[in-house]
Amino acid sequence: MLERFSYLEKRFQDLQEDFGTLKKDLVQLVEENHQLAHENHHLRQRLDNLTPEEKKQEIKTNDDQKGDGQSSVGEGYDNLARIYEEGFHICHVYFGTPREEEDCIFCLKFFG
Repeated sequence: MLERFSYLEKRFQDLQEDFGTLKKDLVQLVEENHQLAHENHHLRQRLDNLTPEEKKQEIKTNDDQKGDGQSSVGEGYDNLARIYEEGFHICHVYFGTPREEEDCIFCLKFFG
């Protein structure tokens, strides 16, 4: 009987620890949710305050950026090309490892 009571006491302590961990996680999630809801509210207010002309300009600007892929990724593309020329892989398979003498077909696919 005493053994069973000790076992139940141990399980109760373990459950208390688990509840404590869950409570910390829940508090963190609630805080993050509150922060995101607050940010979302401000972004919606900002969007609502845009005039129709500003909204059209914003949409046009976003479309121009999507259409002109070179300007939005140019610097990153140049950096990857430089890294490749310095002798390192830029492909997802071997990224960052030194290249041997030969070209890597995965890295070259990035340039193609």
